Amino acid sequence: MERRHDRPRAREEYERGLPDYHDPTGGFGGAAPAYSALTLRIILSAVAVVLSVGGAVVFAVAGILWGTALLCVLAVGSAIDLGWVIHRKRRGEPG
Repeated sequence: MERRHDRPRAREEYERGLPDYHDPTGGFGGAAPAYSALTLRIILSAVAVVLSVGGAVVFAVAGILWGTALLCVLAVGSAIDLGWVIHRKRRGEPG
């Protein structure tokens, strides 16, 4: 099914799932379209946020500023990913 790029996707398209079109031969002999494992990404992102914040606190108490900064950046990146994946799940994408 080809989609026009000048209209937004319908909710039904999200509920069916959005296939991954990285395989140019997917339609005639290549691998089947892949779907994202959104629930697994939520779990992994949440664990990464918790561990990064915990590690940043440990480094801050120990006085290691570069470790604190590095883990804070990692925590922020993981929190952004967590928020985006939750948005996709609430939009109706399976996974």
